[in-house]
Amino acid sequence: MRRALFGGVALACSAGPLGVFLILRRMSLIGDAIAHGILPGAALAFWLFGLSLPALTAGGLVAGLGMAGAAAWVTRRTGLREDASLAALYPISLASGVLLLGLAGRKLDLLHLLFGSALAVDTTTLYGMLGTAVFSLVVLALSYRALALDSLDPLFLRSISRFGPLAHAAFLTLVVLNLVIGFQAIGALMVVGLMMLPAAAARFWSRRLLVLLPLAALIGAVCVWLGLLLSFYASLPSGPCIVLLAGVFYLVSVVAGPVHGLLRSSPFPMTV
Repeated sequence: MRRALFGGVALACSAGPLGVFLILRRMSLIGDAIAHGILPGAALAFWLFGLSLPALTAGGLVAGLGMAGAAAWVTRRTGLREDASLAALYPISLASGVLLLGLAGRKLDLLHLLFGSALAVDTTTLYGMLGTAVFSLVVLALSYRALALDSLDPLFLRSISRFGPLAHAAFLTLVVLNLVIGFQAIGALMVVGLMMLPAAAARFWSRRLLVLLPLAALIGAVCVWLGLLLSFYASLPSGPCIVLLAGVFYLVSVVAGPVHGLLRSSPFPMTV
């Protein structure tokens, strides 16, 4: 439980800010699609190498980036919108992953992989989660201006710099990496909730991007702490507890948030 707490808080600190940028870029559902897309890669890695964190991470990373690249290729070649391409590809990925895990036999509890288990966080996984969080935060800090401009005014960024596509590719890589490294503790289907719900909740409390980023991280960390406490004392799965508490924070923010909340609405746009 201590390892799950430290790793989960670290993951929340990096996943929350990534969720904020996903919302700004109107790519909220891409996180869910990629979370499903990493499953066949992780399942194939488990089938070949067992419960090896480097193998699971590499397999999930290749599968997630591959699905995002495939969706972009279909969009460019056929004119189909990218969200429609992802919506068509992620059920295929999910079904393939579940089928591969089923063929692997009883070596792995499928429910723990899909919905998370705090006991799955061993020392190696903890170091992986901490390293991913630190790496993600460093890259976000170094590319903050490019990501902010690419999210709020991509045409202006393209007119003054050639780093727009590079920033977009680095951002998608960070999203996939955080989803892959978090699925052992939070679950492949639950980890996207830790990325999106705190970010969506934070949007109701501030208009400034520099406030939204740490606020989303803080909400996510609190949800991890309270969710693990609830799962321990109530003997419930850790992943759903964490995500449901994040959902409670989101609903409270929808009602009471000072920015566009139901009780207090504001017409002013966000500023950087």
